[in-house]
Amino acid sequence: MTRVRSIKRSRLLSRTGRYALLVFFGLIFFVPVYYLLIGSLRPGDKVLGGLSALVPSDLSLDNYAGVFNRFSNDTTGYVWQFAGVSLAVTAVVVLGGLLVNSLAGYALARMKWRGRNIVLLLVTIMTIIPFEAVALPLYYMLSGQRNTLYVQALPFLANAFSIFLFYTYFLSIPVEVEEAATIDGAGPVRTLFQVVAPMSLPAYATVAILTFLGQWGQYLWPVLMITDTKLRPLPLELSVFQNAQPPEWGPVLAFGVLFVLPVLVVFLIFQRSFVASVASSGVKG
Repeated sequence: MTRVRSIKRSRLLSRTGRYALLVFFGLIFFVPVYYLLIGSLRPGDKVLGGLSALVPSDLSLDNYAGVFNRFSNDTTGYVWQFAGVSLAVTAVVVLGGLLVNSLAGYALARMKWRGRNIVLLLVTIMTIIPFEAVALPLYYMLSGQRNTLYVQALPFLANAFSIFLFYTYFLSIPVEVEEAATIDGAGPVRTLFQVVAPMSLPAYATVAILTFLGQWGQYLWPVLMITDTKLRPLPLELSVFQNAQPPEWGPVLAFGVLFVLPVLVVFLIFQRSFVASVASSGVKG
């Protein structure tokens, strides 16, 4: 009996410790978001008030009104204009990336062709190469396309990590399922989109979320390629607004909320599929 109680006590302590650790890390991620939200609703002179800035007092929507008033002409641009550019570019990259990367991943996972192993090796190597390493060559290659929506999306359609994720997930799907489609006369593309894709929704959702996060917050490439105010995405304009003198911290945080809100919405929509994909064996390296 004493041994049973000891085991139960040990399990309770272990569970309590895990929950305490989760709460601790949860607070680490939650507090900055909370500070951003509360600060966007407080007067600018009270935003940088230390711990007192976390207290929700003197709340109003004046900072948000200030953002829209600040960007309300052709010279400064408009908030809806910056958001429209970011949404358009991100939508093209996400949807185009799902198509291009899933096709590439399926070709590597299922199709037999000369040089496949070499291409797979190159894709694997490219997953560890940061964009900053290739930004300068891309800048010289595409310098003639500056100040266009096209140039903001093109370099990000194909993504080595997304290809590798699709590749590993497709490997986890039984070949017999696809063989049945082949017997019925379906080609590789039809088999992918009619048979494999419906079974791979967690992988598609994961790639969509990661691509959205990466593209929505893209800053370096627009800095290099965009000088036209009308074609600035939200991250670039937020940086310009933040560096304006004197800084207006209340409106800056309000602008930050407008920037972060779509990310939270997208994650909440796809979170179940994202967790399912991470937990499945299909994303193993």
